[in-house]
This record gives sequence, C-alpha cells and structure tokens, in this order.
Amino acid sequence: MQALTSTPRRSTGSEVTLDRISKTYDKGNIHAVTDVSFSVEKGELFGLIGPDGAGKSSIFRILTTLLLPDQGSATVAGLDTAKDFRKIRGQVGYMPGRFSLYQDLTIEENLNFFATLFGTTIAENYPVIKDIYDQISPFRNRRAGKLSGGMKQKLALCCALIHKPEVLLLDEPTTGVDAVSRREFWEMLKKLKEMGITILVSTPYMDEANLCDRIALIQKGRILSVDTPRRIVASFPGKLYAVKADALHKVLLDIRQYPDTISCYAFGEWLHVSMPDPAALKDWLVQKGHDAVEIKEIEATIEDCFIRLMANEQANADRHADETPDPHSDPSNPGTSISKKNNP
Repeated sequence: MQALTSTPRRSTGSEVTLDRISKTYDKGNIHAVTDVSFSVEKGELFGLIGPDGAGKSSIFRILTTLLLPDQGSATVAGLDTAKDFRKIRGQVGYMPGRFSLYQDLTIEENLNFFATLFGTTIAENYPVIKDIYDQISPFRNRRAGKLSGGMKQKLALCCALIHKPEVLLLDEPTTGVDAVSRREFWEMLKKLKEMGITILVSTPYMDEANLCDRIALIQKGRILSVDTPRRIVASFPGKLYAVKADALHKVLLDIRQYPDTISCYAFGEWLHVSMPDPAALKDWLVQKGHDAVEIKEIEATIEDCFIRLMANEQANADRHADETPDPHSDPSNPGTSISKKNNP
C-alpha cells in the first residue's frame, strides 16, 4: 500500500517510455511482447505500426495500467505504470480499438458521464473538444449505438479528451471506418498535437505511418525499427523495381528463381522486386513465355521497409534456430540425433 500512497516523482524526459517490456499469456506459452523499448517525446505524434497480433494492444494495456508486464518497466507522463497507476489514469486519455462507450446513452449523456467520472464538466474543457464535438453536436440526442462508424470514432475521441489529458493513447482508432473518416481523424490529431498533447497511436495501416513524427514498426511482439518515416524509407538498401506482366503469380515464382533477385513479393497489381540491375530481366521473362512485361524503378514505401525488416528478422530467427543445439543430440556425434523412444 505504501507504493500507492507515496508521492510520485515526475521525470523531465519523455512523456512515454517502455524499457525492455515483455508480456506473455497462457502461462508463458504465448509471447505477446518481447523486450520492447521506445520512448515518445512531449508533444510528439508517435505511431506504433504493425499488423493484427503484433502486440500493439498489449502495449497499450500496459501503458494504461490495465496489465502488468512480466518484465521491464514503463512510464506515462513521468509516472510508473505499476506504482502510480491511479495517478496515471487521471493523466491519460485512452481510446481502445473497439467502441466501448455506452450504446444506450446519447452523445451528450456519454460526454457528461465521462466528464463527471473525471471530476470535470463539458464546459470546463470545451475548447479541447470543440472542433470535434461541433461535427457531431447536431446529433447530440442520438444514442451512441445508432451512430455511424465515423461518428462513433469522434464521440470516443471526445470522451477520451474531456478531462484534458496530458497524454492521448489511441489503439487502432481508424480500423473499420471509411477513408474519409480516417482522413478527418488524422486532421483532428494534428490539431490536438498543436495544443501540446502527446499522442501515441497504433495502426495496421502502413500509409498512416507517414502522418506521424516518428514511428515504431512492430511484428510478433518485437520492435523492428524506430525512427522518422523519412529515415526509415531512406534506409532501404539498393534499388526497388515494380514489375507487371500477364499471369502475375507465375511471374512471381519465376522472378524468385532469377539469379540476381534479392526479394520479390506481390504489391497490388504489381510485383516489388529488389535486385542490383534488372537490365536483363525483361528478356529473361520473355524467354520464359511471359507477355506484356513492364519494369520500372520506384521509391520504397514504409510497407516495403516493413517487409524487408520482417524478412531479416525471420532470417535471423531461422539462423538462430539452426545454431541452437538439439537437446536430444548425441554430444559425441553432432550429426546424429537420439530419439526419445531409443533413449527413455
């Protein structure tokens, strides 16, 4: 109890920090987050970018004090997530991935409820939510369950901001909404950033990475890279080419057999191919029977960088697995393996 009543010490550094955080489920059988470290500076719009199942939501639940990490430590607004969880809950605004407001309450009733919960009023912090609330105020008496996806998104953001938090944590806020609502939402985030609010947002959409000041790319609970979007793209090694032809899948398989190919994967109606020089590739594909072959040099995207980093991570994991001794191998003969059946 002493840890809960002691006066927390505010740090003068980053607004959000994770230091070698790990989290497992199912008695350690499922590794959700492994040795994750990064920081978010005050007033920064920081993106945690990765596909479903990458560990993003586990990280957000740790930062919002809903989960304790198995290892490592984290701070939010200079407060320790384990020791100072009660104070953190008054300092952050949290918008979970799923709409979690009261479906039977109206827009205005939801806002009043959350304002009361934090000991404030809508009027007191109205300047923070004004630009967002003005878009949904004509429907203030409509129940939340009857709102469109974009309107639910705006209402949830208003409720997360109603107590004027120092840090805003948004877990996949644009998932499941239309392209126009996604664009409007990011415009709102830019305005909130201008107010000095620190924002950590997660998303599976690679195109949204370019809207952040800095990003962390995450896959299978591990951080692949942390930097500005521009620097991550600039770090892409060599040149990248877009290739298109008839029978795209067969082209994919053939290019992967081409001697100079470093990587080749589908990207919409094109293939993205990394290789030193594609000068002879077109003739080679024509000889293979492919028609309408097009090849052009392109700029790498965040998604291209993510795929490359993910492939490198997998290659390192495979290399480590190959180098790990078989626990059932015969130490006197590394080339053999003793089965449990023969060695009870």
